[in-house]
Amino acid sequence: MATTSESKQGPEEANGSNGNGIAATAAAVGPEADLFARQDPLSLVPTMKKLGAALAANPAAVWEAGTRFSTRLVASTAGMMARALGAKPQPELQPDPKDRRFKDPAWNENPVFFGERQAYLAWAHFVHELVTSSGLEQHDADKAAFGLGLVVDALSPTNFLLSNPTALRTAQETKGLSVLKGLRNFIDDALHNEGMPRQFDPEAFAVGRNLGVTPGKVVYRNDLMELIQYEPQSKTTYEIPLLVSPPWINKYYLMDLAPGRSFIEWAVQHGHTTFAISYRNPDESMRDVSLDDYLIHGPLDALDVIRDITGQPKVNMAGLCIGGTLTTMLLAYLAAGGQDRINSATLLNTIVDFSEPGPLGCFTDAESIARLEQKMAKTGFLDSSDMEKTFNALRANDLIWNYVASNWLMGKDPPAFDILTWNADSTRMPANMHSFYLRYCYQENQLAKDEMTLAGRQLLLGKIDADVYIVGAVEDHIAPWTTSYATTRLLGGSCRYVLTSSGHIAGIVNPPDSKRRYWTNDELPNDPHEWRAAATPQEGSWWEDWTTWMAQRSGKRIKPPSTGSAEHPPIADAPGEYVHG
Repeated sequence: MATTSESKQGPEEANGSNGNGIAATAAAVGPEADLFARQDPLSLVPTMKKLGAALAANPAAVWEAGTRFSTRLVASTAGMMARALGAKPQPELQPDPKDRRFKDPAWNENPVFFGERQAYLAWAHFVHELVTSSGLEQHDADKAAFGLGLVVDALSPTNFLLSNPTALRTAQETKGLSVLKGLRNFIDDALHNEGMPRQFDPEAFAVGRNLGVTPGKVVYRNDLMELIQYEPQSKTTYEIPLLVSPPWINKYYLMDLAPGRSFIEWAVQHGHTTFAISYRNPDESMRDVSLDDYLIHGPLDALDVIRDITGQPKVNMAGLCIGGTLTTMLLAYLAAGGQDRINSATLLNTIVDFSEPGPLGCFTDAESIARLEQKMAKTGFLDSSDMEKTFNALRANDLIWNYVASNWLMGKDPPAFDILTWNADSTRMPANMHSFYLRYCYQENQLAKDEMTLAGRQLLLGKIDADVYIVGAVEDHIAPWTTSYATTRLLGGSCRYVLTSSGHIAGIVNPPDSKRRYWTNDELPNDPHEWRAAATPQEGSWWEDWTTWMAQRSGKRIKPPSTGSAEHPPIADAPGEYVHG
């Protein structure tokens, strides 16, 4: 039987899907559970034990990998000596073309740095071969590769002053001032930033000053969310309004970033009467808030308010990440009740089928979820810092070690960057909701299997008949594009799939003046790679393609509706109060 987030079963019955189950899980393993959860939140120690046992049982594979490693070390030494004599032999191992760590010409031109890089690449390759030849099950192999990859990245020569040619050159050019400034940055981060290098200038951007500033009013507020209605910026607007469903893992204003880079601003300027949900940042009092609550008191409440203000029976919806997952759940929930309230939906970098979740699968196995539940049982929520560290770890070279090199080794100030400012503005997750989401989406994939029940209704994706516009991003590490493409096979309505360049966030913050491209293909074969092979590349932003698609599904142009109504008058200026929580 499908499990709902209102279930009162204990961990032995439902794997701890609610707050009581989480508490029971923690109590069952004793007071030391939280200590274990904090020391090894990803359950890497058991995985490494499995890896060690697997390698011990297969010494031949270890010997072969070790032999290749030794051969490559000898080759790196020979290559270093050859370059010292003026020759330039082609190395066997090359860094990834997208790996910015080794872009300095010195890694090729200086014999010492060349040899150092090749020895590092040989070691990294050796570690990778140990995992791939271990015979571990795929999930354990992926987790072992992730854990060892963190170690390999941390020990890159680019992370140390004496083995980083760019840092050494900068020190020479500044007569050592860069080293002193880097030391100052390191001490400041150790004292005031939990020992992590700063990714952005904290003074450059602020919500309400130059982020989230598209003019609008909060027209509704409940204990879970605020609903913002944006002021029209055109003489007429489309009759069918647009509701933006953001993720609640971060603040909503990713969809309303700096002016000129705001999707909401773009929609308003192109004639859409636009509303957006801004979720409250949960605290301990919200430990029992369920995914049912997010569905009913989030977008479903918003639909009622929008209908009252605009008089329109339907809306178009645009959901990002988990906000897109909730949008899909809402579509299925309404279809199950025979309610025709959503005209079309846009799903941005959204997972609906969780069978292949990408790198996040390393964080969402049963052991890791159990440890998270132990932590959440104590506080009632998953702390925002845990979410931030998780996403940083997924792209450690870009989001951690890149700034170690620039800020600490070269003494540079962190840049002014709106996306990273938003990225650091994480939110907490209610224990009940987050446990349910991890267990029954990531672990059991109930939504894609038509086994999920929310608020008393079984969610059947095939009954969704609304037109859906789906966007994936080539470099997305949170919602891999091949996974988002799988949604096209699950829904009953007409789908348009568009693939954009860049990653999970930059693929969405995609104004037309950016140097981006996207791919389109009206055919939707089952194989995503077959789709891409036949897709047509387009220069520019998918925003423009979406605008054309939406214009055909938004009705006629009419006089803009009033801001708020008698029942729902404006109560605050955008961006509201919850975004500051």
